[in-house]
Amino acid sequence: MSDTTASLRRQIASAGDLHSVVRTMKALAASNIGQYEQSVRALADYARGIELGLSIGFRQNGPATTPEQLGEAKGRPEAASLGAVVFGSDQGLVGRFNDRVADFALKALANLPGQPQIWAVGERVHARLADAGLAVVGLFAVPNSVQAITPLVGHILVESEARLGRDDGAALHLFYNRPRAGAIYAPVQQRLLPLDQSWRRGITATPWPTRSLPELVGGDAATLGGLLREYLFVSLFRACAESLASENASRLAAMQRADKNIGERLDGLNAKFHRLRQSGIDEELFDVIAGFEALAEP
Repeated sequence: MSDTTASLRRQIASAGDLHSVVRTMKALAASNIGQYEQSVRALADYARGIELGLSIGFRQNGPATTPEQLGEAKGRPEAASLGAVVFGSDQGLVGRFNDRVADFALKALANLPGQPQIWAVGERVHARLADAGLAVVGLFAVPNSVQAITPLVGHILVESEARLGRDDGAALHLFYNRPRAGAIYAPVQQRLLPLDQSWRRGITATPWPTRSLPELVGGDAATLGGLLREYLFVSLFRACAESLASENASRLAAMQRADKNIGERLDGLNAKFHRLRQSGIDEELFDVIAGFEALAEP
């Protein structure tokens, strides 16, 4: 069917409405990237304080620190329980964001001992992991703001402790996309539990910023346990915030491509509309001239 000026007007109007939606989504994605990146930067000072507290706690406890305090099982080659938290998205228009982190998690978990129990953050990545045959024991909604990250982290800690907490040798891994330069991101893996000796040595070697070393109050074991819980909280919060920043960066890139494609489509439709309209005007002028010449003949 050949296009008419009326049909082209409708197509131009529809493309214009879609263009407005895409530009709005671009602005929202850019704004969200800023708030999540800012939350990660703001968390750095708190994380630094936790690490300094842990360094003092490990120094004062020395080699007497128990496996329960460290979250590691000594003398056990393999963890009896294996848990993983995979951060994805609830919404689409993010390119291969969910596929990349899901594929990365599948390959990494295949090389770990034990049958993993998966907690998925986001319906899209949940479906991807379930289709791969993994045991997805929990699904959490993706936070829509920085303020919503804290409740999510609390739920994840409660769920993971309920399923893995009875096993001192349980392992817990995080899989998420971490932002890179520009709109680029890459999937990463972080092991939260058990806390290995190399990590402990690195924390213990952290220099204290002043000459006077503090002392732990309220019982060394209780304070150290509290600091370890805060370390887990900070790690989960950072992973979630970086995943959200990556998601919005991926959505921004997708919207930029859509903006360009729709703009080119609008240019083509407008050019076609003007050509068709000009052709109609020319035909009308030819008809008028032909009629005038016919009337002018003797």
